[in-house]
Amino acid sequence: MVRTNSWSRTTGQQDNNNHDNHDNNNNNNNNDNNNKPATMTTITTITFTKTPIRKGTRFCAPTLLLLGLLFSCHVFGQTLAPTPPMGWMSWNQFEGDISEAIVFEIADALVESGLAEAGYTLISIDDHWEGGRNEDGFLYPDSMKFPNGMKVVGDYLHAKGLKFGIYTDIAEYTCGGEVGSYGYEENDAQSFADWGVDFIKCDYCGAPKDLWTAIDRYKNFIAAVRATERDMVFAICEWGARSPWLWGKEVGGNMWRTTWDCRDTWEAHQYDAGHCGIMEIIDRQATIARFAGPGHWNDPDMLMVGLYGKGKSSNAGGASGMTVTEYQSQMSLWCLMAAPLLMCHDVRDMDAETKRILMNKELIAVNQDEAGFQANRIWKDGVEEVWAKRLSDGDWAIGILNRDNNQGRNITFDLSKLRIKDAAKVRDLWAHEDLGSFGNYLTVWVASHETRVFRISVN
Repeated sequence: MVRTNSWSRTTGQQDNNNHDNHDNNNNNNNNDNNNKPATMTTITTITFTKTPIRKGTRFCAPTLLLLGLLFSCHVFGQTLAPTPPMGWMSWNQFEGDISEAIVFEIADALVESGLAEAGYTLISIDDHWEGGRNEDGFLYPDSMKFPNGMKVVGDYLHAKGLKFGIYTDIAEYTCGGEVGSYGYEENDAQSFADWGVDFIKCDYCGAPKDLWTAIDRYKNFIAAVRATERDMVFAICEWGARSPWLWGKEVGGNMWRTTWDCRDTWEAHQYDAGHCGIMEIIDRQATIARFAGPGHWNDPDMLMVGLYGKGKSSNAGGASGMTVTEYQSQMSLWCLMAAPLLMCHDVRDMDAETKRILMNKELIAVNQDEAGFQANRIWKDGVEEVWAKRLSDGDWAIGILNRDNNQGRNITFDLSKLRIKDAAKVRDLWAHEDLGSFGNYLTVWVASHETRVFRISVN
């Protein structure tokens, strides 16, 4: 059974133990994951701390358990974001031009276009909604942009069956220079709860660079959010610099950004705060699949689908848009990686190809599969790659990617890498057609920059 964008799920246990077992079993087939003892976790990035953690530092299971006890804000028996959140964020298209009127129009368009029915139910307002703080230390919105206050916005969205997301920063000021939440965590958490907020994106601009300050600040803010007793999905956004996949779950986060901001380009050929394309992002997801699962997702940033170079900050570093094939590839890869599906284009004005890509129900079902496995890159040979995601019914979803910049090619995949010994039924999830049964190998034509996605079922 597929759950589409349900925000909370009651379970009989805190963690999905089978999820970790899946990743351990799959490591033998994964070119990007070295086999490591199950009781050890390796720090794979260098973090900036007063006492530096060296690259390759390893923590034993008791140490990780202690960290979990110290930092866990998980509410027993309930999982927020049991599947990756789906919706729309305001930043790339509107930045500081966001307003109540635009939010209401976007909400109407989500419903009328069928996007909401497909699962895109979140509308998250990014930076520059803020007006300041009153004398009691509580936030208020910009009265010109949101003249009726934020609760009215939340009420409007909820009346349409949508979710309400909001932005803040765990420093004195946000990335855009607006008032941040540091020092006012309890006030802001309560304000968000009173306004009916369902989702909080929390940036890290202006905060100290070291690991332990990040852990402490996010832990404290999330604890304040949980104390309101309102279910609010919490998205940590420190851009992967401090390896949040290692600690984000333990501090109570539901998702965490793993890279710098995604730009509207296939490949930036460098990786920094201003340059980050689709290829730079997927290379950084290839080794962290085991940290994702129900209630705690790796977030490779927003879908660029439909922007066509019309965004604002998404055009940084020379980015100028992608082709339809490249947008379709991003959708394919994000669905396989169990990534949050957060659009950022103007949904009031979409072409047919954008709707086709974003509303592929078979791909969305892969993304929202209740097992919550993130795809591993299980095979790579030059520009040819195969990504595989185990599904809750025992099927596999695989993506066959051609990174060649100039030409298409036939790519052959050995089905035995999925431990399939008998003939397997193959369905093309973009063509929406069954291709028949295959034995040991599957050979398909893949265009330049295309990712073809197949569902593999054992007969």
